[in-house]
Amino acid sequence: MADPENPKTGPDPGSNTIKDPGEWTTGDERMTGAQASYLKTLSEEAGEGFDPELTKAEASRRIDALQAKTGRGRRGGSDQA
Repeated sequence: MADPENPKTGPDPGSNTIKDPGEWTTGDERMTGAQASYLKTLSEEAGEGFDPELTKAEASRRIDALQAKTGRGRRGGSDQA
């Protein structure tokens, strides 16, 4: 039987992967190369500037905002795989 207190076996095992970027232990580190690449693409598509100095947490929030603006990415976006 699944233990509802264990995020790996609870009713929603993916719930432990959803965390506010402000709670990330590495959120204040420089954004990753993958984040920078995707953010640059999204910024160009949205006609907005790209800031290469963002932290991981800032980049994540910016990606979410630009995905919403461009319709890319998550939940109902036009490029979902």
